[in-house]
Amino acid sequence: MKICIHRGSKEIGGTCIEIESQGQRIILDIGIPLDCPIDEATIPEVSGIKNHDESLLGIIVSHAHLDHYGLLSAVTQDIPILIGDGARKIINASNFFFPTNNLSLDNYNILEDQKPISLGPFTITPYLVDHSAYDAYAVLIEANGKHLFYSGDFRGHGRKQKLLDRLIAHPPKKIDVLLMEGTTLSRVSSKTRYPSEDELENRFIHLIKDTKGMALIWAAAQNIDRLVTIYKACRKTNRLFIVDMYTASIMRAIENPKLPQPGWSQFKVFLPLRQKKVIRDRKLFDFAKSFSSSRVYPEQLKVLSERAVMLFRPSMVRDLEKVDCLANASLIYSLWPGYLKEKRLNWFNDWMTKNKISLCHCHTSGHAPIFDLQRFAKAIKPDKLVPIHTFEPGLYQEYFTNVKIQNDGEWWTI
Repeated sequence: MKICIHRGSKEIGGTCIEIESQGQRIILDIGIPLDCPIDEATIPEVSGIKNHDESLLGIIVSHAHLDHYGLLSAVTQDIPILIGDGARKIINASNFFFPTNNLSLDNYNILEDQKPISLGPFTITPYLVDHSAYDAYAVLIEANGKHLFYSGDFRGHGRKQKLLDRLIAHPPKKIDVLLMEGTTLSRVSSKTRYPSEDELENRFIHLIKDTKGMALIWAAAQNIDRLVTIYKACRKTNRLFIVDMYTASIMRAIENPKLPQPGWSQFKVFLPLRQKKVIRDRKLFDFAKSFSSSRVYPEQLKVLSERAVMLFRPSMVRDLEKVDCLANASLIYSLWPGYLKEKRLNWFNDWMTKNKISLCHCHTSGHAPIFDLQRFAKAIKPDKLVPIHTFEPGLYQEYFTNVKIQNDGEWWTI
């Protein structure tokens, strides 16, 4: 088995790994580097991505984050995509509302937890993992008697935290190479523990109760765990959870009856101006009408403000200013804190000050802290551990054994 990390050995985001056996190949993830627009991202030099090459058997997408799938729109559509069904539905729902480069996921095979898939000389076994992305997988690749395990992105403190404990208790055997993410290595110490989603729920409850007006929560629309956490907090504080139509469409598209979605008590849908323009431009009037029973309209926001928790992003500033619903409002920021320090958001911080909106941080990482990375690596017991999805490959040797750094663009064999 031959492996080439085309991108990701020394950066977080843009992951792309090519694996070859017996003259046939597969790809693990094909993402966009962080903070890089799709139209500016460099496509890895892999034969068969842009034009047909029968030796390229498929592309495995570990989860639905752009830094792992964002360049799929550049891939010729005759290549099968292996992806979880929930992840596929999220991508399709996003593309329906905000189409980018005509991305199509019509040619696909579904990844299911611990159900092997045969593809040429490869046996591919996905392992469902806990991550901030819904329906995320680690992947075991077997070929020619060799075993490679790709961690994908994972954690052990989300709403599916038992999945990490299960994997540690029952790991795949005889792993020659572990490709393991190290997102947090440059951010925290080995003693750091991240709060769980259950702990965040209690924190949200406290912050919502302390807000006299509307509680604005800036969180990612595709962080399904976080949306569940916020909804639970709304139920326990007797507040409405108002989400934008894009977010509502994602929750509905997943088709998981256990997830909060339009039609549920206290779950409401608002159409911001920017999304309303998308509806008009693309003539998606029947789509918008399908949410009518759950809609909250602009003229209702001021009256509902003291009973409302709204999923928010800066693009909605004009919507809220127009209806004068921000008296005694607070913003609960539920993303990585570094984003707020970027120059592009200086205007937003000024807006917060001008409107006397208090700011609180309530977040947990989508990635495992060093402690859980160590537990994971110890359980897998690879002959060789190769850094991936990290800015600090050199730090691996401080925390793990059998580390071998492989550079982008270099082929190596197991």
